[in-house]
Amino acid sequence: MTAKPLRIDVLTLFPKMFESPFAESIVARARQAGRLELGLHDIRSWTNDRHHVVDDAPYGGGAGMVLKPEPFFEAVEDLKATPPIVVLSARGQLFTHELAVRYSLGTELTLLCGHYKDIDNRVVVGLGAEEVSIGDFVLTGGEPAALCVVDAVVRLLPGALGDHESASSDSHYEGLLAPPSYTRPPSYRGLEVPDVLLSGDHDRIAAWRAAEAERLTRERRPDIWKKLDA
Repeated sequence: MTAKPLRIDVLTLFPKMFESPFAESIVARARQAGRLELGLHDIRSWTNDRHHVVDDAPYGGGAGMVLKPEPFFEAVEDLKATPPIVVLSARGQLFTHELAVRYSLGTELTLLCGHYKDIDNRVVVGLGAEEVSIGDFVLTGGEPAALCVVDAVVRLLPGALGDHESASSDSHYEGLLAPPSYTRPPSYRGLEVPDVLLSGDHDRIAAWRAAEAERLTRERRPDIWKKLDA
């Protein structure tokens, strides 16, 4: 039985930002293989005034403009979207490999891209949405974050990469950062490939990679190492 493809819908003010990335590489391959269906939707299509206004000044005052709730509610209802519905937001929970796996195992995912100052919080509450952040920094809008989420999720779909081992050796797949990688030539500008990788001894190579993964995780991500060590 052929597995049902994952359906991803992206609601955005700038759908053209996604057209080129979604037409290339792994995302395009997953679409062609029937593993992925993608929908790009302009939020302005669900406005009800002649000027297609999507934002307004925040209640309580302050700088910036806030995206109105009505277009998001009506878009989600028209699309008959079901959870997970994700708002890309700097205040959200951190996007992790575990979240990517969860999304990849579902049958649909709806991403709501904010812009300007914020999205009206009733969108999150009323639609039961998850707020997700790709890191501790602020972007101009949710579009770049949505691209990251789509890429991380789609590459986990069966057949998307064509090589499961390639994904299973990535950083975060087993909790640790990935060890360094090398390829030909063995010597370049005085920089050498570690001898162990040229030895042909698979046990030694596996031990070296495991040790390097632990070392890099301890040095660069003590927060991850602390959780693993616990």
